[in-house]
Amino acid sequence: MGPAWRTALLASAEPGGRVRCGLCPFGCVLAEGRTGPCRVRRNRAGTLETATFTAAVAHLDAVERKPFYHLSPGAKVLTVAGPGCTFACGYCVNHRLSQYGREDTAPWIGTPALPGDLAARARADGAMLGLSYSEPSLAPELTLALAEHGLPIVWKSNGFLTPQAIDLVAPVLTAVNIDVKAADSRAHRALTGAPLEPVLESIAGFRAAGVWVEVSTPLIPGVSASPGQLEAMATTLADLSPDLPWHLLRFTPDFKMRRERPTPPEDLASAREIGRKAGLRYVYVERALGAEGRRTLCPGCGSTLVERGIWETAGSRLDAGACPDCGTRVPGRWRVGT
Repeated sequence: MGPAWRTALLASAEPGGRVRCGLCPFGCVLAEGRTGPCRVRRNRAGTLETATFTAAVAHLDAVERKPFYHLSPGAKVLTVAGPGCTFACGYCVNHRLSQYGREDTAPWIGTPALPGDLAARARADGAMLGLSYSEPSLAPELTLALAEHGLPIVWKSNGFLTPQAIDLVAPVLTAVNIDVKAADSRAHRALTGAPLEPVLESIAGFRAAGVWVEVSTPLIPGVSASPGQLEAMATTLADLSPDLPWHLLRFTPDFKMRRERPTPPEDLASAREIGRKAGLRYVYVERALGAEGRRTLCPGCGSTLVERGIWETAGSRLDAGACPDCGTRVPGRWRVGT
């Protein structure tokens, strides 16, 4: 079964039956019958259509696995994904889903999403709703439909959206984790096929709109793993806000980068120190450094505030979002009702 297309948002008419897509900064102007480089938005008879009102997977995850460390510790997220991505990253561990239309190894999978059913399942599990694994920003229509059911919604995104798209979805999003994959636009374009600047603008845009934002960076060889690259990224993020939680992710050989080696733990430890020296107060490593890498420390007195397992919260001493020892407030959305 192929995609089930439906009318897309963020469309504007152009002369000659063409249609402009305003979802991502590529700003594609599509002639009749043409599909954008994302492969999931097309012009059919002068109407922009999307294939992303789709659920190919729906998994119940821990919020820590997205990863979010300053968002409702211990919460569950029913995570939905359909095929498609605006980026073409050679290391993608979800390439069989994200690279639909680009790779023969990524055939169409999924069925039309049923927002009411997904919300009912999430509510029964006491969970939020999330869009992840592929690129959620390609599915604003599904995001808005899910939001009608009143549950918090989170994204794990590449952050490649226009300001108009952010204005559309920010009112219904509780939190977004955005990947910053490179230190400069040249390296970012070589890896993803897209410039870096819109990603950084999205971080600022979502924050300005009141959405909780955390950032992830995979240590990709040749792109984001060297000390100089990490220092540049950390400085950029600290300039946006020293309170941005920064998740450093171990590179795992996959897809078109199977010959590279996994990130050594000592490199992740060094990267964490680079982030801290740049001024970021909350720098995390999910697994390679053990529990110590996942711990939230008070920036005021240094006491331990939150202890985490690999994908769970083991304990929190936060008192209404503040350190119980010195009263320093720790930014986050520590209690989000479901």
